Amino acid sequence: MNAVILAVIVMLILSLLRVNVVFALIAGATVGGLAGGLGINETITVFSEGISGGANIALSYALLGGFAVAISSTGIPNLLVEFVLKTVGKQGDSRKKALSKALIVFSILLMACFSQNVIPIHIAFIPILIPPLLKVMTELRIDRRLIASVLTFGLTAPYILLPVGFGLQFHEIIAQSMESSGMQVAMSDIPKAMLLPIAGMVLGLLIAVFFSYRKPRDYQEGEEIIAEEKAVSSKKGMIFAFISIVVALYVQLQLGSMIFGAIAGITVLYLSGSVKWKEADGLLNDGMKMMAFIGFVMITASGFAEVVKATGHVETLVEATIDIIGGNKGLAALLMLVVGLFVTMGIGSSFATIPIIAAIFVPLAMELGFSPLATVAIVGTAGALGDAGSPASDSTLGPTAGLNADGQHNHIWDTCVPTFIHYNIPLIVFGWIAAIIL
Repeated sequence: MNAVILAVIVMLILSLLRVNVVFALIAGATVGGLAGGLGINETITVFSEGISGGANIALSYALLGGFAVAISSTGIPNLLVEFVLKTVGKQGDSRKKALSKALIVFSILLMACFSQNVIPIHIAFIPILIPPLLKVMTELRIDRRLIASVLTFGLTAPYILLPVGFGLQFHEIIAQSMESSGMQVAMSDIPKAMLLPIAGMVLGLLIAVFFSYRKPRDYQEGEEIIAEEKAVSSKKGMIFAFISIVVALYVQLQLGSMIFGAIAGITVLYLSGSVKWKEADGLLNDGMKMMAFIGFVMITASGFAEVVKATGHVETLVEATIDIIGGNKGLAALLMLVVGLFVTMGIGSSFATIPIIAAIFVPLAMELGFSPLATVAIVGTAGALGDAGSPASDSTLGPTAGLNADGQHNHIWDTCVPTFIHYNIPLIVFGWIAAIIL
Protein backbone atom coordinates (compact mmCIF):
# COMPACT_ATOMS: atom_id res chain seq x y z
CA MET A 1 0.00 0.00 0.00
CA ASN A 2 1.10 3.58 -0.66
CA ALA A 3 3.02 4.93 2.34
CA VAL A 4 1.06 8.21 2.44
CA ILE A 5 -2.32 6.45 2.54
CA LEU A 6 -1.06 3.92 5.11
CA ALA A 7 0.41 6.61 7.38
CA VAL A 8 -2.79 8.70 7.31
CA ILE A 9 -5.05 5.66 7.84
CA VAL A 10 -3.02 4.52 10.86
CA MET A 11 -3.09 8.04 12.31
CA LEU A 12 -6.85 8.43 11.77
CA ILE A 13 -7.78 4.97 13.08
CA LEU A 14 -5.75 5.45 16.26
CA SER A 15 -7.23 8.92 16.73
CA LEU A 16 -10.77 7.60 16.31
CA LEU A 17 -9.99 4.92 18.90
CA ARG A 18 -9.24 7.80 21.31
CA VAL A 19 -5.50 7.21 21.27
CA ASN A 20 -3.66 10.47 21.99
CA VAL A 21 -3.21 12.43 18.74
CA VAL A 22 0.52 12.94 19.37
CA PHE A 23 1.04 9.19 19.72
CA ALA A 24 -1.19 8.56 16.68
CA LEU A 25 0.91 10.94 14.56
CA ILE A 26 4.16 9.32 15.68
CA ALA A 27 2.77 5.84 14.98
CA GLY A 28 1.48 6.93 11.57
CA ALA A 29 4.81 8.52 10.64
CA THR A 30 6.70 5.39 11.72
CA VAL A 31 4.45 3.05 9.72
CA GLY A 32 4.57 5.38 6.71
CA GLY A 33 8.34 5.68 6.85
CA LEU A 34 8.83 1.92 7.03
CA ALA A 35 6.30 1.32 4.25
CA GLY A 36 8.07 3.94 2.15
CA GLY A 37 11.39 2.14 2.46
CA LEU A 38 13.12 4.64 4.74
CA GLY A 39 13.99 2.11 7.44
CA ILE A 40 13.62 2.73 11.15
CA ASN A 41 16.82 4.75 11.58
CA GLU A 42 16.18 7.09 8.64
CA THR A 43 12.52 7.47 9.65
CA ILE A 44 13.56 8.57 13.14
CA THR A 45 16.18 10.93 11.70
CA VAL A 46 13.77 12.58 9.25
CA PHE A 47 11.06 12.82 11.90
CA SER A 48 13.47 14.37 14.41
CA GLU A 49 14.65 16.92 11.85
CA GLY A 50 11.06 17.68 10.87
CA ILE A 51 9.79 18.47 14.36
CA SER A 52 12.00 21.56 14.51
CA GLY A 53 9.68 23.13 11.94
CA GLY A 54 6.83 23.16 14.47
CA ALA A 55 8.82 24.64 17.35
CA ASN A 56 8.11 28.25 16.37
CA ILE A 57 4.36 27.60 16.17
CA ALA A 58 4.36 25.69 19.47
CA LEU A 59 6.15 28.52 21.31
CA SER A 60 3.83 31.07 19.70
CA TYR A 61 0.74 29.27 20.93
CA ALA A 62 2.18 28.72 24.40
CA LEU A 63 2.89 32.44 24.82
CA LEU A 64 -0.50 33.36 23.35
CA GLY A 65 -2.11 31.05 25.90
CA GLY A 66 -0.24 32.81 28.71
CA PHE A 67 -1.22 36.20 27.30
CA ALA A 68 -4.86 35.10 27.04
CA VAL A 69 -5.07 33.98 30.66
CA ALA A 70 -3.28 37.15 31.79
CA ILE A 71 -5.88 39.24 29.94
CA SER A 72 -8.68 37.14 31.40
CA SER A 73 -7.40 37.91 34.89
CA THR A 74 -8.28 41.59 34.30
CA GLY A 75 -11.97 40.64 33.97
CA ILE A 76 -12.54 41.62 30.33
CA PRO A 77 -14.11 38.30 29.25
CA ASN A 78 -16.51 38.55 32.19
CA LEU A 79 -18.08 41.63 30.60
CA LEU A 80 -19.36 39.49 27.74
CA VAL A 81 -20.36 36.70 30.10
CA GLU A 82 -22.33 39.08 32.33
CA PHE A 83 -24.01 40.64 29.30
CA VAL A 84 -25.11 37.22 28.03
CA LEU A 85 -26.32 36.19 31.47
CA LYS A 86 -28.48 39.32 31.67
CA THR A 87 -29.81 38.57 28.20
CA VAL A 88 -30.74 35.04 29.25
CA GLY A 89 -33.13 36.45 31.83
CA LYS A 90 -35.24 34.09 33.86
CA GLN A 91 -34.67 30.36 33.63
CA GLY A 92 -38.10 29.75 32.12
CA ASP A 93 -37.94 32.44 29.46
CA SER A 94 -37.42 30.27 26.40
CA ARG A 95 -37.45 33.20 23.97
CA LYS A 96 -34.61 34.97 25.77
CA LYS A 97 -32.67 31.72 25.99
CA ALA A 98 -33.08 31.19 22.25
CA LEU A 99 -31.91 34.75 21.57
CA SER A 100 -28.93 34.23 23.88
CA LYS A 101 -27.92 31.07 22.02
CA ALA A 102 -28.14 32.94 18.73
CA LEU A 103 -26.10 35.80 20.21
CA ILE A 104 -23.34 33.48 21.38
CA VAL A 105 -23.17 31.55 18.10
CA PHE A 106 -23.20 34.72 15.97
CA SER A 107 -20.60 36.49 18.14
CA ILE A 108 -18.23 33.52 18.01
CA LEU A 109 -18.69 33.16 14.24
CA LEU A 110 -18.05 36.88 13.71
CA MET A 111 -14.91 36.86 15.86
CA ALA A 112 -13.58 33.74 14.14
CA CYS A 113 -14.13 35.30 10.70
CA PHE A 114 -12.50 38.58 11.77
CA SER A 115 -9.49 36.65 13.10
CA GLN A 116 -8.50 35.65 9.56
CA ASN A 117 -8.94 38.82 7.55
CA VAL A 118 -9.85 41.95 9.54
CA ILE A 119 -7.77 41.33 12.70
CA PRO A 120 -5.38 38.52 11.67
CA ILE A 121 -4.76 36.85 15.03
CA HIS A 122 -5.96 33.37 13.97
CA ILE A 123 -6.76 31.20 17.02
CA ALA A 124 -5.28 33.57 19.61
CA PHE A 125 -8.75 34.86 20.57
CA ILE A 126 -10.09 31.40 21.48
CA PRO A 127 -8.42 30.95 24.90
CA ILE A 128 -9.49 34.50 25.79
CA LEU A 129 -13.13 34.26 24.75
CA ILE A 130 -14.28 30.63 24.93
CA PRO A 131 -13.36 29.28 28.42
CA PRO A 132 -15.27 32.02 30.33
CA LEU A 133 -18.32 31.33 28.15
CA LEU A 134 -18.43 27.59 28.91
CA LYS A 135 -20.48 28.19 32.05
CA VAL A 136 -23.07 30.11 30.01
CA MET A 137 -23.07 27.45 27.28
CA THR A 138 -23.66 24.77 29.90
CA GLU A 139 -26.55 26.73 31.38
CA LEU A 140 -28.08 27.23 27.93
CA ARG A 141 -27.40 23.55 27.06
CA ILE A 142 -25.58 24.49 23.86
CA ASP A 143 -24.01 21.54 22.04
CA ARG A 144 -20.29 22.28 21.96
CA ARG A 145 -19.97 20.40 18.66
CA LEU A 146 -21.98 23.28 17.19
CA ILE A 147 -19.49 25.83 18.56
CA ALA A 148 -16.57 23.74 17.26
CA SER A 149 -18.19 23.70 13.81
CA VAL A 150 -18.77 27.47 13.92
CA LEU A 151 -15.20 28.16 15.01
CA THR A 152 -13.63 25.93 12.37
CA PHE A 153 -15.76 27.54 9.65
CA GLY A 154 -14.68 31.02 10.76
CA LEU A 155 -11.04 29.96 10.98
CA THR A 156 -10.94 28.54 7.44
CA ALA A 157 -13.60 29.80 5.01
CA PRO A 158 -12.72 33.55 5.15
CA TYR A 159 -9.02 33.13 4.33
CA ILE A 160 -9.77 30.57 1.61
CA LEU A 161 -12.12 33.02 -0.14
CA LEU A 162 -10.97 36.57 0.68
CA PRO A 163 -7.49 37.89 -0.30
CA VAL A 164 -7.04 39.90 2.91
CA GLY A 165 -4.93 39.10 5.98
CA PHE A 166 -4.14 35.40 6.06
CA GLY A 167 -6.21 35.11 2.89
CA LEU A 168 -3.68 37.23 1.00
CA GLN A 169 -0.90 34.84 2.06
CA PHE A 170 -2.99 31.82 1.07
CA HIS A 171 -3.81 33.23 -2.37
CA GLU A 172 -0.20 34.26 -2.95
CA ILE A 173 0.97 30.73 -2.12
CA ILE A 174 -1.53 29.28 -4.61
CA ALA A 175 -0.51 31.73 -7.36
CA GLN A 176 3.23 31.31 -6.79
CA SER A 177 3.05 27.52 -6.52
CA MET A 178 1.00 27.23 -9.71
CA GLU A 179 3.28 29.65 -11.56
CA SER A 180 6.39 27.69 -10.55
CA SER A 181 4.66 24.57 -11.90
CA GLY A 182 3.99 26.17 -15.29
CA MET A 183 0.51 27.70 -15.03
CA GLN A 184 -0.13 31.44 -14.70
CA VAL A 185 -3.13 32.56 -12.68
CA ALA A 186 -4.23 36.08 -11.75
CA MET A 187 -4.69 36.77 -8.03
CA SER A 188 -8.09 38.27 -8.81
CA ASP A 189 -9.25 34.95 -10.28
CA ILE A 190 -8.59 32.91 -7.13
CA PRO A 191 -11.67 34.16 -5.18
CA LYS A 192 -13.82 33.37 -8.24
CA ALA A 193 -12.50 29.81 -8.34
CA MET A 194 -12.99 29.28 -4.60
CA LEU A 195 -16.49 30.75 -4.41
CA LEU A 196 -18.28 27.47 -5.12
CA PRO A 197 -16.20 25.33 -2.70
CA ILE A 198 -16.86 27.90 0.04
CA ALA A 199 -20.57 27.73 -0.80
CA GLY A 200 -20.27 24.05 0.15
CA MET A 201 -18.80 25.04 3.51
CA VAL A 202 -21.64 27.54 4.06
CA LEU A 203 -24.12 24.74 3.39
CA GLY A 204 -22.29 22.55 5.90
CA LEU A 205 -22.39 25.34 8.50
CA LEU A 206 -26.14 25.81 8.03
CA ILE A 207 -26.73 22.07 8.41
CA ALA A 208 -24.64 22.01 11.62
CA VAL A 209 -26.45 25.04 13.10
CA PHE A 210 -30.04 24.25 12.14
CA PHE A 211 -30.10 20.46 12.03
CA SER A 212 -27.16 18.41 13.34
CA TYR A 213 -26.51 20.16 16.66
CA ARG A 214 -29.67 22.14 17.19
CA LYS A 215 -30.90 19.97 20.09
CA PRO A 216 -29.78 20.83 23.64
CA ARG A 217 -26.92 18.82 25.11
CA ASP A 218 -26.19 18.53 28.80
CA TYR A 219 -22.76 19.04 30.37
CA GLN A 220 -21.71 18.84 33.99
CA GLU A 221 -21.18 22.01 35.97
CA GLY A 222 -17.42 21.64 36.11
CA GLU A 223 -14.81 23.49 38.10
CA GLU A 224 -14.48 27.20 37.58
CA ILE A 225 -12.41 28.06 34.55
CA ILE A 226 -8.95 29.42 35.34
CA ALA A 227 -9.65 32.76 33.72
CA GLU A 228 -12.87 33.20 35.64
CA GLU A 229 -11.33 32.09 38.91
CA LYS A 230 -8.68 34.75 38.97
CA ALA A 231 -10.54 37.56 37.30
CA VAL A 232 -10.60 40.74 39.32
CA SER A 233 -12.40 43.49 37.44
CA SER A 234 -11.07 47.02 37.66
CA LYS A 235 -11.36 49.98 35.33
CA LYS A 236 -7.60 50.41 35.17
CA GLY A 237 -7.03 46.71 34.48
CA MET A 238 -9.53 46.65 31.64
CA ILE A 239 -8.09 49.78 30.02
CA PHE A 240 -4.59 48.34 30.03
CA ALA A 241 -5.96 44.99 28.85
CA PHE A 242 -7.35 46.71 25.76
CA ILE A 243 -4.04 48.56 25.31
CA SER A 244 -2.11 45.29 25.61
CA ILE A 245 -4.28 43.68 22.91
CA VAL A 246 -3.64 46.62 20.55
CA VAL A 247 0.10 46.56 21.29
CA ALA A 248 0.28 42.78 20.81
CA LEU A 249 -1.54 43.02 17.48
CA TYR A 250 0.60 45.93 16.29
CA VAL A 251 3.88 44.19 17.14
CA GLN A 252 2.65 40.94 15.58
CA LEU A 253 1.77 42.67 12.31
CA GLN A 254 4.92 44.81 12.22
CA LEU A 255 7.36 42.01 13.01
CA GLY A 256 5.36 39.12 11.58
CA SER A 257 5.86 37.21 14.82
CA MET A 258 3.16 35.92 17.16
CA ILE A 259 5.89 35.23 19.74
CA PHE A 260 7.00 38.84 20.07
CA GLY A 261 3.42 40.07 19.78
CA ALA A 262 2.44 37.97 22.81
CA ILE A 263 5.54 39.07 24.74
CA ALA A 264 4.73 42.74 24.01
CA GLY A 265 1.17 42.30 25.28
CA ILE A 266 2.31 40.49 28.41
CA THR A 267 4.88 43.22 29.07
CA VAL A 268 2.19 45.92 28.97
CA LEU A 269 0.12 44.00 31.53
CA TYR A 270 3.19 43.53 33.76
CA LEU A 271 4.42 47.12 33.66
CA SER A 272 0.93 48.59 34.15
CA GLY A 273 0.36 46.49 37.26
CA SER A 274 -2.78 44.93 35.71
CA VAL A 275 -1.23 41.56 36.49
CA LYS A 276 0.32 41.28 39.93
CA TRP A 277 3.95 40.14 39.94
CA LYS A 278 3.28 37.44 42.53
CA GLU A 279 0.50 35.98 40.37
CA ALA A 280 2.18 36.45 36.99
CA ASP A 281 4.16 33.23 36.93
CA GLY A 282 1.13 31.12 37.86
CA LEU A 283 -1.09 32.82 35.28
CA LEU A 284 1.43 32.30 32.46
CA ASN A 285 1.91 28.68 33.46
CA ASP A 286 -1.85 28.13 33.41
CA GLY A 287 -2.11 29.65 29.94
CA MET A 288 0.81 27.66 28.57
CA LYS A 289 -0.69 24.44 29.92
CA MET A 290 -3.98 25.28 28.21
CA MET A 291 -2.24 25.63 24.83
CA ALA A 292 0.45 22.97 25.36
CA PHE A 293 -1.61 20.27 23.65
CA ILE A 294 -1.77 22.31 20.43
CA GLY A 295 1.96 22.93 20.58
CA PHE A 296 2.88 19.28 20.94
CA VAL A 297 0.52 18.23 18.15
CA MET A 298 1.90 20.89 15.78
CA ILE A 299 5.48 19.86 16.54
CA THR A 300 4.63 16.20 15.94
CA ALA A 301 2.66 17.02 12.77
CA SER A 302 5.76 18.73 11.33
CA GLY A 303 7.72 15.52 11.84
CA PHE A 304 4.89 13.49 10.30
CA ALA A 305 4.84 15.76 7.23
CA GLU A 306 8.60 15.46 6.70
CA VAL A 307 8.47 11.66 6.85
CA VAL A 308 5.57 11.56 4.37
CA LYS A 309 7.45 13.82 1.95
CA ALA A 310 10.71 11.90 2.36
CA THR A 311 9.11 8.61 1.28
CA GLY A 312 8.47 10.02 -2.20
CA HIS A 313 5.11 8.28 -2.17
CA VAL A 314 3.13 11.49 -2.70
CA GLU A 315 4.38 11.44 -6.28
CA THR A 316 3.75 7.69 -6.52
CA LEU A 317 0.20 8.21 -5.32
CA VAL A 318 -0.43 10.78 -8.03
CA GLU A 319 1.15 8.60 -10.72
CA ALA A 320 -1.15 5.75 -9.70
CA THR A 321 -4.04 8.17 -9.91
CA ILE A 322 -3.05 9.13 -13.48
CA ASP A 323 -3.09 5.47 -14.49
CA ILE A 324 -6.65 5.10 -13.18
CA ILE A 325 -7.90 8.32 -14.74
CA GLY A 326 -7.28 7.75 -18.41
CA GLY A 327 -8.80 10.80 -20.09
CA ASN A 328 -11.83 11.21 -17.85
CA LYS A 329 -11.73 14.77 -16.50
CA GLY A 330 -14.58 14.23 -14.05
CA LEU A 331 -12.88 11.19 -12.53
CA ALA A 332 -9.54 13.03 -12.59
CA ALA A 333 -10.91 15.96 -10.57
CA LEU A 334 -12.52 13.65 -8.02
CA LEU A 335 -9.41 11.50 -7.55
CA MET A 336 -7.16 14.57 -7.23
CA LEU A 337 -9.38 15.89 -4.47
CA VAL A 338 -9.36 12.51 -2.69
CA VAL A 339 -5.57 12.32 -2.97
CA GLY A 340 -5.38 15.88 -1.66
CA LEU A 341 -7.57 14.83 1.25
CA PHE A 342 -5.17 12.07 2.29
CA VAL A 343 -2.09 14.28 1.95
CA THR A 344 -3.51 17.30 3.76
CA MET A 345 -5.28 15.32 6.51
CA GLY A 346 -1.88 14.08 7.60
CA ILE A 347 0.01 17.35 7.33
CA GLY A 348 -2.89 19.41 8.69
CA SER A 349 -2.00 22.75 7.12
CA SER A 350 -3.20 24.10 3.79
CA PHE A 351 -0.35 26.63 3.73
CA ALA A 352 2.21 23.83 4.00
CA THR A 353 0.58 21.42 1.57
CA ILE A 354 -0.36 23.77 -1.31
CA PRO A 355 3.23 23.87 -2.70
CA ILE A 356 3.46 20.07 -2.52
CA ILE A 357 0.18 19.25 -4.25
CA ALA A 358 0.44 22.14 -6.74
CA ALA A 359 3.77 20.81 -8.01
CA ILE A 360 2.08 17.51 -8.84
CA PHE A 361 -1.49 18.50 -9.69
CA VAL A 362 -0.78 21.47 -11.99
CA PRO A 363 1.14 19.50 -14.68
CA LEU A 364 -1.56 16.80 -14.51
CA ALA A 365 -4.33 19.40 -14.85
CA MET A 366 -2.58 20.99 -17.83
CA GLU A 367 -2.21 17.60 -19.50
CA LEU A 368 -5.92 16.85 -19.01
CA GLY A 369 -6.99 20.28 -20.28
CA PHE A 370 -8.30 21.88 -17.07
CA SER A 371 -8.59 25.67 -17.17
CA PRO A 372 -6.58 27.82 -14.73
CA LEU A 373 -9.77 28.54 -12.73
CA ALA A 374 -10.62 24.84 -12.51
CA THR A 375 -7.04 24.06 -11.44
CA VAL A 376 -7.20 26.73 -8.71
CA ALA A 377 -10.45 25.15 -7.48
CA ILE A 378 -8.79 21.71 -7.31
CA VAL A 379 -5.56 22.89 -5.65
CA GLY A 380 -7.26 25.34 -3.26
CA THR A 381 -9.94 22.86 -2.22
CA ALA A 382 -7.40 20.07 -1.74
CA GLY A 383 -5.41 22.34 0.56
CA ALA A 384 -8.48 23.46 2.49
CA LEU A 385 -9.35 19.83 3.25
CA GLY A 386 -6.37 19.69 5.61
CA ASP A 387 -7.52 22.62 7.72
CA ALA A 388 -11.13 21.49 8.15
CA GLY A 389 -11.30 18.10 9.84
CA SER A 390 -7.68 17.08 10.34
CA PRO A 391 -6.64 16.11 13.89
CA ALA A 392 -3.34 17.90 13.29
CA SER A 393 -4.82 21.22 12.10
CA ASP A 394 -4.72 24.29 14.31
CA SER A 395 -8.19 25.10 12.96
CA THR A 396 -9.49 22.06 14.88
CA LEU A 397 -6.95 22.11 17.71
CA GLY A 398 -7.77 25.74 18.57
CA PRO A 399 -11.50 25.11 19.11
CA THR A 400 -10.73 22.01 21.17
CA ALA A 401 -8.31 23.93 23.39
CA GLY A 402 -11.04 26.43 24.27
CA LEU A 403 -14.02 24.08 24.49
CA ASN A 404 -12.17 21.45 26.51
CA ALA A 405 -11.04 23.86 29.22
CA ASP A 406 -13.25 21.95 31.67
CA GLY A 407 -12.42 18.51 30.25
CA GLN A 408 -15.78 17.81 28.59
CA HIS A 409 -14.93 18.12 24.88
CA ASN A 410 -13.10 15.37 22.97
CA HIS A 411 -10.80 16.55 20.18
CA ILE A 412 -11.56 13.74 17.71
CA TRP A 413 -15.24 12.98 18.27
CA ASP A 414 -16.45 16.46 19.24
CA THR A 415 -14.34 18.60 16.90
CA CYS A 416 -12.70 16.63 14.07
CA VAL A 417 -15.55 14.27 13.19
CA PRO A 418 -18.20 17.04 13.11
CA THR A 419 -15.99 19.36 11.04
CA PHE A 420 -14.98 16.55 8.67
CA ILE A 421 -18.61 15.63 8.03
CA HIS A 422 -19.91 19.18 7.64
CA TYR A 423 -16.99 20.73 5.74
CA ASN A 424 -14.71 18.16 4.09
CA ILE A 425 -17.53 16.26 2.40
CA PRO A 426 -19.17 19.44 0.97
CA LEU A 427 -15.71 20.74 -0.03
CA ILE A 428 -15.05 17.63 -2.10
CA VAL A 429 -18.51 17.73 -3.71
CA PHE A 430 -18.55 21.45 -4.47
CA GLY A 431 -14.83 21.51 -5.36
CA TRP A 432 -15.49 18.75 -7.90
CA ILE A 433 -18.43 20.69 -9.36
CA ALA A 434 -16.25 23.82 -9.63
CA ALA A 435 -13.51 21.87 -11.41
CA ILE A 436 -16.03 20.55 -13.93
CA ILE A 437 -17.89 23.77 -14.76
CA LEU A 438 -15.08 26.37 -14.59
